[in-house]
Amino acid sequence: MEIRDRYAPSPTGLQHIGGLRTALFNYLFARSAGGKFILRLEDTDRIRFDEQFVRNLYDTFAWLGIPWDEGPDIGGPAAPYVQSERFALYQKYARDLVVQGHAYYCFCSAERLDTLRKEREAAHSSASGYDRYCRSIPLAEAAERVQTAHTIRLKIPLGETTRFRDELLGDIEWKNDDVNPDPVLLKSDGFPTYHLANVVDDHLMGISHVLRAQEWLSSTPLHVIMYRAFGWEHPRFCHLPMVMGQDGKKLSKRHGATSIDEFRRLGYLPEALINYVALLGASYEEGIDMYTLDALAARFSLDKLNKAPAIFDYKKLEWYNGQYIRMKSDEELAALALPYAVSQGLFGTIPAETEPEAANATEPNPEQRRAFIAAMPLIKERVSFLPEVPQKLGYLFSEPPIPAATEFIPKKGDLPRTIELLQMGRDLIEHLSVSTDEAAEEMIKSKAEKAGVKLGDFMMPLRVAITGARVSPPLFGSVRILGASRSLARVDRALARLTEYF
Repeated sequence: MEIRDRYAPSPTGLQHIGGLRTALFNYLFARSAGGKFILRLEDTDRIRFDEQFVRNLYDTFAWLGIPWDEGPDIGGPAAPYVQSERFALYQKYARDLVVQGHAYYCFCSAERLDTLRKEREAAHSSASGYDRYCRSIPLAEAAERVQTAHTIRLKIPLGETTRFRDELLGDIEWKNDDVNPDPVLLKSDGFPTYHLANVVDDHLMGISHVLRAQEWLSSTPLHVIMYRAFGWEHPRFCHLPMVMGQDGKKLSKRHGATSIDEFRRLGYLPEALINYVALLGASYEEGIDMYTLDALAARFSLDKLNKAPAIFDYKKLEWYNGQYIRMKSDEELAALALPYAVSQGLFGTIPAETEPEAANATEPNPEQRRAFIAAMPLIKERVSFLPEVPQKLGYLFSEPPIPAATEFIPKKGDLPRTIELLQMGRDLIEHLSVSTDEAAEEMIKSKAEKAGVKLGDFMMPLRVAITGARVSPPLFGSVRILGASRSLARVDRALARLTEYF
């Protein structure tokens, strides 16, 4: 059997974690078996459809680096891959079911259905769904009335049980009387419902396996009934475990970011998202945490899926993001962080003529770009998200405010001694600006010993003078990037301010 699976989103919203997990598992399963991964747009919900969501779909998966083998943008043997371009097919197959006695024309108006619902509510009836009012209309009579408004409904076989096997959950049984009573297949405007279009497309596109979230499990008996009505073999089903928040409820915005756009904005890397999401409900190899997309595909199989719901842990994802940031070269990390640096105004802004608050952030000049790349080793071990990169480097590109005198003073120190230590540190700036970290540390240690103070206490005033803060990226690397002249100017500025207190 050739493995053919698909990701079939409805373009009615932004791509989110649940959709990514479904697409990713289908992609990995197809790749693991040498099969085909197909993209299909199920755009029959024209009320909520928006072209921006189609663009978001393409942009999201291009950013993630997850390609498909057939789809609306690249074509394929089962084209078209957009449901709104396949309406004639759905109409044909719906009418075929009517002729074969597996479906029927329904002429009930919306008003009648609304009245039926209200009467049941008033009577506190447990009955729900359609009452099959038009089910017994003879086909010949119904055919004479098809020029009037009508729908086509599936004729659910009553008193029977539908059985199918799920690759993860095992054998499933569902009483037909508990299935949605005679659901609409073709709406009065000629548009197919999700169920009809889904089944027809999966059959005509040769889909061998349907991997989807467990929330779709209740729809599967209906789909199996439809496949049997058409005389088709249904694909193998695998209903993936749900993705939950830490509170055990379905993952939603209340837990944090859920749309892929939001994760991108927050500074997550695609590799981190893919690696972590691939572990939501699946296991691969004992003792290994980090996987490339190809490595995941090589190890993926349906028997490694878990039945229990997966818990989305934002802290664990943060850890993955930090790991992948540290794996980047300095040039790669700088390129990834640069858009955030520009938007934060790291390299300066051009004030607007009429609205000062609408200043335009500027791109780095060549010297700033070189300094930005050179600064990556200073912060690579200290950040988990891309926006944090420029946030930690502001002092390299603009003069930091001089902190209060208390910030310069080491623990158990005083201001006169602090000024003395800062003057001693100033004498080392020229050497620090051209020394390696190892040589610089030996130099500072030696000076601190001669001064009779701890290394940290000796470096504190110098660090605050140069970076503007007690906690900063490594001082030696900062001095090298700033250069001796700028570093000395900052120390002199700090000394001038501190001496004003006498």
